[in-house]
Amino acid sequence: MSERPEEPNTAPDADSLLPVDEHVEEGQDAEGRRVRHRGIYLLPNLFTTANLFAGFYSIINSITAQSALSAGNTTEAVKYYSFAAIAIFVAMVLDGLDGRVARMTNTQSAFGAEYDSLSDMIAFGMAPALLAFVWALGAMGKVGWMVAFIYVAGAALRLARFNTQVGKADKRYFIGLASPAAAGVVAGTVWALSDFEIPGAKLSFLIAILVAGAGMLMVSNIKYNSFKELDLKGRVPFVAILAVVLVFAVVFIDPPRILLLIFLIYAASGPVQHLLRMRRHK
Repeated sequence: MSERPEEPNTAPDADSLLPVDEHVEEGQDAEGRRVRHRGIYLLPNLFTTANLFAGFYSIINSITAQSALSAGNTTEAVKYYSFAAIAIFVAMVLDGLDGRVARMTNTQSAFGAEYDSLSDMIAFGMAPALLAFVWALGAMGKVGWMVAFIYVAGAALRLARFNTQVGKADKRYFIGLASPAAAGVVAGTVWALSDFEIPGAKLSFLIAILVAGAGMLMVSNIKYNSFKELDLKGRVPFVAILAVVLVFAVVFIDPPRILLLIFLIYAASGPVQHLLRMRRHK
């Protein structure tokens, strides 16, 4: 009689018995040994969640502004356009905080990095594109939503490329325009112009060039200064605090226009420096 073939062991291992909400992450300890951590860090992910909510809140306000404009209430529409743009700028602050908090408290994790990228896609990809579309690009029909999609795709590709270059690229520079800066250009433009009750449909062609340009800069190979070499934990001269206070005072004089100017200068600095480097090389 032939032997009965041995059946494969189908008993579930210990990890498969974990609750569905249990997160297990592998890493290394100080001595290089492989360790497994369960759960996620709360503090940095709270900032990331707030960043995600700000992007979602911006989308809601963009839709509400479109509804108000369709009803003929221009003043109400301008208010919601402003709320949508402000929410994107708030998301930028929160996005800067979550990474710094994680590094300062030594709570970096692969989960946090992926969660941050997904939140950035909503706050700096979808939210600015929708804001630009409902304010100006929608008047161009299919061309308008294609331009908005170019920006969204640019943001997605930018974030995906950034994730693959973590730990490999020079930390002093971003390769391509960072998605928060691109969002600042788009949201700042809508905020600054809608504040004067300027109909976006009259500027749809210029806005299309701006939005598409921001999307293309995100996936370009142009270098931008990341300012990550700044030491925020070290001691600085007293005059540095005065400079920070002055910057805040200048911004609050006219937030829509000042913020737009800052992000436009930063977005233009990359191509200008790239051309100067090419000229010196030749």
